[in-house]
Amino acid sequence: MPDRVSSRIAVAFAIVGLVAALAVGAGLFVSLRSLHQESTISSLGDLAQPALARVRNVGAVGELRPALIALKADLRPEVGLYAVVGDRVIAADPGDAPVDVGSISLGRGLRPGDSVGGSLTAFDGSKILYSATVVRRDGVLVGPVAVVLTTPDRSGALALRDLLRVLPVVALLTALIVIPIAWLLSRSITRPLRHLAEATAGVPRGGGAGASSAPLVPGGPREIRDLTDRFNAMTAELDRVHGEERELLANIRHDLKTPLTVVTGFAEALRDGTASGDGVSRAADAIAAEAARMGALVEDLRSIDDVGTAGLSLRPEPLDPGALVREAAARFGPRATTAGIEVRADSDAGLALVADRAAVERILGNLIENALAVVPVGGHVLVEARRVGAGGGTAAGSEAVTFRVSDDGPGFPPGSLERAFDRFYRGVPSRTGPGTGLGLSIVRALARAHGGDAVAENLAPSGARVTVTLPGLPAAG
Repeated sequence: MPDRVSSRIAVAFAIVGLVAALAVGAGLFVSLRSLHQESTISSLGDLAQPALARVRNVGAVGELRPALIALKADLRPEVGLYAVVGDRVIAADPGDAPVDVGSISLGRGLRPGDSVGGSLTAFDGSKILYSATVVRRDGVLVGPVAVVLTTPDRSGALALRDLLRVLPVVALLTALIVIPIAWLLSRSITRPLRHLAEATAGVPRGGGAGASSAPLVPGGPREIRDLTDRFNAMTAELDRVHGEERELLANIRHDLKTPLTVVTGFAEALRDGTASGDGVSRAADAIAAEAARMGALVEDLRSIDDVGTAGLSLRPEPLDPGALVREAAARFGPRATTAGIEVRADSDAGLALVADRAAVERILGNLIENALAVVPVGGHVLVEARRVGAGGGTAAGSEAVTFRVSDDGPGFPPGSLERAFDRFYRGVPSRTGPGTGLGLSIVRALARAHGGDAVAENLAPSGARVTVTLPGLPAAG
């Protein structure tokens, strides 16, 4: 098969046209052959008319042959002339093609002058057309008398001749109609496909339809339009991902620049002796702190990558959500006390959850750390574990649990509640503190890895709350 769509369409139309021509030609051949047979039989009937009066006046069987011979002289050589008298057949010329004209049915319903026609197979296998005309039913001769004229059946050759005259005209007219239709059909398919191919060529270079040019206008058949719509959606998503990648790299460069500057500065101070005495200890502490910050950034990036590429392997086990929030609050207690902030834990009784312990501890730790970074001195942070639908909810022991961390800090800026979970998003610097900007992104990723989700909201008159819902997982077997 050709490798081009237009060529395949042309071949398909050519095959369909050939099949159609063969079908039409076969039908025309049968019709023309039938017409030629009828015309030949009718002509034989006309030739029999002069013989009727002469045969009708014959008084004895012996007089029929001379009469037939005289009549035969006026006919074309290929025409055979016979007389059927009762069960006897008399041929005008014994050299005529031997054919069983006696098998022709002359029913009692035929009256003198009536004719019947058809075809017979001669003894040599050739086809013969005949026309038999009843002369009389009774008289001097015994039985009915009929005159039969025969001729070789050339209707097939005549039909083929006529067909060969007609077919070129039919083929030309068909080509004049089919070729423009095939061209238009091919163009309606190949043109949008060509546009798709040209647009696709720019995708590996980062030039999606949504970034470097307008989306493709769907055209052609419905399947091509659907394909174009999906291509537009794909390139739009690729453009969005490329934009996020560029933003991610910019944020990584930004977050690495400061600690690298600090590390480089103190390292130079240590090398050239600028830092001495207590300065050496401060330089070492600063280098260690900034190295830890860069390590935290790398670890957060690894966590995001593990969840995004399904590289995170969850190990579900039965957990006590109440104990988890109490442990998390206790873990951050000393830091909160130093900052003058109260961290308190609360939970519904009888909660049970099957989830990954490390993931839940990471979720609670990130949320508490974010809250401590923005709550002012004297503020409060509340860590809760609640049954889904608490206050009108489900029975104790439900598999789904919500973890909530609320604070009385400045809250999220208007319009930033959903973007708060984007990587490196910093709507208000006061809510990000010295962290990597990946904390909430990791929280949502871990929640969704469990089949749950995370949402953020502002509280009145001030403060914010992040709620993580975990439906739980089947216990590990």
